[in-house]
Amino acid sequence: MDEFAPPTDEQRAIARDTLAGWLAELDDNPVVAAVVADEDVTDRWFVRVHGDSKDVYSVWFTLGQRTVAYETYVMPSPEENHAAFYEHLLRRNDKLRELSFTIGEEHAVFLKGRLDLRTLDHESLDRILGSIWAAVELCFQPALRIGFASRFS
Repeated sequence: MDEFAPPTDEQRAIARDTLAGWLAELDDNPVVAAVVADEDVTDRWFVRVHGDSKDVYSVWFTLGQRTVAYETYVMPSPEENHAAFYEHLLRRNDKLRELSFTIGEEHAVFLKGRLDLRTLDHESLDRILGSIWAAVELCFQPALRIGFASRFS
């Protein structure tokens, strides 16, 4: 496999089938509230996830030409303690695998990652969803208390 060559149409079709099959199996997962195909964007789905720290959130999976991208919105831009807030997230990034905290639209915080679609399988997708869930659970409340501290006083 030439790691720099784009995946073949066959490899992309296999990845799409793998992703679709994995999404169909999530009905049995108690953490998953719903799996929905995006009606406006081809090869894009979201998984509604039940959390403890953050009640419910969506993880988006998008099949691209070379990768499967995944992301979730974590929280809005902090109102205060900006340096401590971003330091907290950057230190957490160091322990994350296959995803990272990023700043998106309107300076909101997201968790994002990409995986080469040629390496996609159910195990990697389970690992990614579990990693996102764990990262949100570990980081959401501390980040909220740092970036929105005056709301907790």
